[in-house]
Amino acid sequence: MSTRPIKHSLTLRGHRTSVSLEPEFWKEFRAIAEQRGQTFNGLAIEIDEARGDVGLASAIRVFILNTLKNQSTV
Repeated sequence: MSTRPIKHSLTLRGHRTSVSLEPEFWKEFRAIAEQRGQTFNGLAIEIDEARGDVGLASAIRVFILNTLKNQSTV
């Protein structure tokens, strides 16, 4: 399966935070940001603003899953 989660630093509206995701999720997150013409941090901000009461890492994983599911049905 995958290796252990890797921690990356993000800047969200001027504040630094770190998120731990498995390498496969980081790879897809970067690809989605690139496809959408967004920066890595820009996409993270969008997800952060919409996540509600869910942790950021979980919100990113669900966002990636939903994006990939939507791409496969198009």
